[in-house]
Amino acid sequence: MPYGFYISAEGAHAQSKRLEVIANNLANVDTVGFKRELAVFQARYAAAIEQGLVPPGEGHLEDVGGGVEFLATQTVFAQGPVRHTQKQTDFAIEGDGFFVVEKDREQHLTRAGNFLVAANGELRTQQGYAVLSDAGAPIVLNPLDPNWEVTPEGALRQLGTVQNLALVRPDSHAQLLKVGENLFRPLADPQPVPPEERRVAAGYLEGSSVKATSEMTAMVEASRILEANINLMKAQDQMLGGLVNRVLKV
Repeated sequence: MPYGFYISAEGAHAQSKRLEVIANNLANVDTVGFKRELAVFQARYAAAIEQGLVPPGEGHLEDVGGGVEFLATQTVFAQGPVRHTQKQTDFAIEGDGFFVVEKDREQHLTRAGNFLVAANGELRTQQGYAVLSDAGAPIVLNPLDPNWEVTPEGALRQLGTVQNLALVRPDSHAQLLKVGENLFRPLADPQPVPPEERRVAAGYLEGSSVKATSEMTAMVEASRILEANINLMKAQDQMLGGLVNRVLKV
C-alpha cells in the first residue's frame, strides 16, 4: 500500500475527530458556563524516522513529512458572556474561580451558576449536586423564607446566618479533568480565591464560551479537508489498482 495512502488516512481520521469536537461545542452553545474545546494535532515524522532507522534533517529520501495525528482535546477556559436573568438563585463568577459542588462524595468544580433551592433548603445544581460553602459543607437555606440575599463577595445572608460560597481556583488549568455534566475534577487541591478577589454577581449567569459562527466556519473547513483526504485515498487506490493490472498483463 502506498505510504501516501496512510498519510491521507491519518489526516482524514484527525479531521473526523476535529468534527466530533466541533459538533460537541455546537451542541453546548446554550449550556450555562460551558467551556469550548479544541482538537489538538501533532505533526509526525515519516515512519522510518519514528522507528529510528533514519535520522531527521539529513535530506534522505525517507526524510519527508509523516502527516498529522490527533493528539488530544484541550479546554479553553476563557470567560463566556454574562447575561442578566434576575433569578435569585443564578450566580456568575467575575474573573477566575470555580464553584465547588459535591458529586458521589467527591468535590468537583464548575462555572455553571444556575442553581436551585431543593425542598430541604439545600442549594443544588441542576443535576441535584449540593453546592458547598467555604467550610466544605452544603449550603442550606430556609425554604420558607425567601428573604435572603447575596453579597458581591458571594456570601449568602438569611436570618442572621452567613454562608460563603466556596470559590476556588487551581494552580493551573492543566490540573482540571473534564468529567461531563459541566463539571471538572481537580487533580490537585485547588486554592481558595482570596477575599479581595471574590466577585459574584447574583441574578446573572455566565453563558457558553462557544461562538456559533466561528464553530460553523471551523466545521466547513474540517469537512473540506476531510473530503480532500478521502479523495486522495481514492486516487492513490486507483493508481495502485492500475499499476497492478498493468503488471499482471505483462
